[in-house]
Amino acid sequence: MIASINGRIIAKTSSSVVLEASGIGWRIFVAPSTAVELPAVGGEAMLYISESTAMYGGGTTLYGFASVTEQDIFSLLRDVPGTGAKKALEYLDKIKKSPADFKKAVECRDSSALTTIFGFKKPTAEKMIVALKQKIESLDIGGAGRQTGHVPGFAGATARSEALAVLIALGYREGAARLALDEAVSSIISSGDESSPDAQRLVRAALKFLF
Repeated sequence: MIASINGRIIAKTSSSVVLEASGIGWRIFVAPSTAVELPAVGGEAMLYISESTAMYGGGTTLYGFASVTEQDIFSLLRDVPGTGAKKALEYLDKIKKSPADFKKAVECRDSSALTTIFGFKKPTAEKMIVALKQKIESLDIGGAGRQTGHVPGFAGATARSEALAVLIALGYREGAARLALDEAVSSIISSGDESSPDAQRLVRAALKFLF
């Protein structure tokens, strides 16, 4: 089992990164917010790894995380019925804005917090609470500070949260704003300009997808 990979980034998209280590290129799928936080191509990064093997002799897919806490959340989400690895990574991207609030919402059986803060649909939120209410207590949120492989000062999830708040204040629906921000992040990465995007830049980029 691979615990972590430390290497040079030789390719990067909004959903995956290729790390070269010991002459081997490893394709690792990551949450979009994690992709934004990682250095540009040519930089060094280290990711914690979880493996997922397809049924009936399929291949193994690698999923990467910037911290042990992110990896632990991903593992917990896999316990939610009907949640595969790709769906768990999608959920993690939403939860990264505030793992502590997510843990509190599940502990308090607060489905409304899961829908309003993180954008989960009500059936999904209720399913999460049922599946995780007895397990979430063991989640060590304190580990969220153990970030690795990101550029110091890179805005990442914080900038996304601030940008989302601005778009909502401008009158856009939360769901539409989130989708526009996802498009904005993908656009920034695809352009090859991987400098730190602050909230203002993300808002400007997202607005192009809202008109």
